[in-house]
Amino acid sequence: MDLETKALLLSFGTVQAPVPSPGGQVSTAGPGAGGQSVFFQSGERLVRLSVAMNSPLRLEMRGNGCAIMLGEQEIASGQQVMPLLHCPEQAYITVSERCIYDCKFCAVPKLKGGVKSLQTVRQMVQAAQETGRLRAISLTSGVETSQNSEGQRVAAIVRDLSSFQVPIGVSVSPYPGVNQILKGAGAAEVKYNLETVDRDLFPQVCPGINYQEIMDTLREAVPIFGKNRVFSNIIVGLGESDKTLRQGIDELAEMGVLPVLRAVFPHPLRAGEVEMTRPSTERLIDLARYLKRALHKNDLDGKQALTGCYRCTGCDLAPGRDL
Repeated sequence: MDLETKALLLSFGTVQAPVPSPGGQVSTAGPGAGGQSVFFQSGERLVRLSVAMNSPLRLEMRGNGCAIMLGEQEIASGQQVMPLLHCPEQAYITVSERCIYDCKFCAVPKLKGGVKSLQTVRQMVQAAQETGRLRAISLTSGVETSQNSEGQRVAAIVRDLSSFQVPIGVSVSPYPGVNQILKGAGAAEVKYNLETVDRDLFPQVCPGINYQEIMDTLREAVPIFGKNRVFSNIIVGLGESDKTLRQGIDELAEMGVLPVLRAVFPHPLRAGEVEMTRPSTERLIDLARYLKRALHKNDLDGKQALTGCYRCTGCDLAPGRDL
């Protein structure tokens, strides 16, 4: 699977596959929450696709491997990869599967899931460690009652999980002081998601959230956590222009933040609430190459990531890994 093929698969974002699919798991995080996915590896590249029976792509099992088909054309051959918890080699856990905010692209507020206790999270990580495949822990969380209480909850979990002696990454809704709290608890990396770098679009898609507060927390995080340890998801396909995306990529990279360019996932629970158009193969490649140049210009390296998306690479074209 070359770069263009992975970009093509990501432009679709879905695949027909047996349900339940071998190794498939139900996502509890972000826009794709509530759906099942599969991880497909071909050569050095990995891609995560949501299972959808109306997808134009089809997963076919072949002996010890499998292939992804588009009609009668084989797009790529390889094998499925068994996720550990949500993704390979990581215990990627959503602590609070609910959120007081109503970001218009995200299914979590609609699904109103549960909240995992410290004991539950520890048991999940313990089970992952017993497989011998645990290399990192990534914790993400909605906001059950307040940003402050969520940060404190996740920090307590980080302190408890430090005994597993693998790097821990955290993605929570930011607020003043959260960086010191998470660093003191033992987090190695943080991710605070801007979601869109279009400041005019932001209040429409993330009502009630303060854009500048996220930027300020990201800026503060860089000297606290260090080089190549601070990240932010940027969704592609919410109606933003490529010019605005490039400007946002530059601004973040100059701060020392590594953007994660994530193709929008048009969840059916959010149909019609905001523009959501899956980016084309060409757009994904063009933006990924621009991101790679921006990281290089600012002496940042996605290969150095210890946790999260730059380590997994399944959902994105990751500079330092895919190109």
